[in-house]
Amino acid sequence: MNKLVGMIYAMSMMAAVLAIVACSDSFTDDRDGQSYDMVEIGGVTWMAENLNYAGDGAGDVFAASLKSGSFCPEGDNRKCKEYGRLYTWEAAKSACPAGWHLPTAEEFDAMLMAVMAADVRGAAMAQASNITTVGKLLKSTSGWFKNGNGTDAVGFAALPAGYMSAAESTDGNSAVGKFDGIGGYAYFWSATTDAQEPAFAQYLFLDFSSPVAGLNSFDKGSARSVRCVKN
Repeated sequence: MNKLVGMIYAMSMMAAVLAIVACSDSFTDDRDGQSYDMVEIGGVTWMAENLNYAGDGAGDVFAASLKSGSFCPEGDNRKCKEYGRLYTWEAAKSACPAGWHLPTAEEFDAMLMAVMAADVRGAAMAQASNITTVGKLLKSTSGWFKNGNGTDAVGFAALPAGYMSAAESTDGNSAVGKFDGIGGYAYFWSATTDAQEPAFAQYLFLDFSSPVAGLNSFDKGSARSVRCVKN
């Protein structure tokens, strides 16, 4: 009897997963022809790859700000193909293609809740865990160092592109700060300004050394990854 109950429970949890996470698909950014995987989580469609738009699209009114406010991880152009670009917050706000937008902190929160509900341990246990394992479910299955890889349980495939610290420009040219964290950390900008510190904005963070995922805030002048969400 207990075995039967266990099987029924497992099947119900799998049904919940299928209801929350749809099969992945892809779309093409008309601005530069790049293709991105996308995944539906909790009824919302997310990019399943880091954005890699540099402002090269013909007639793009945001091209100048994107070119001056986005960078390849570690300053290496070869890294952009694998990890996408890092954007300052101002650049990130205009980086997503038409029909997509930079997610708000509330949209990130809703996504985390959907991922927790899809956890095969069951929604009640996931709630009790206080998102202490959701990061592992979001991380890609490779690319993280020191055994920090995830299970990519929902197809979000978070990659650790690291970040670039804020830097001041003194000559009117684009400012380049210090690159750090590639292989160890993933930071995804939200469109939400920090309520206590207007110079900061909120972002989703993932850490190689922890299964946790959560929201934090930092200087808008720093450069971080972008995952767009469909309108």
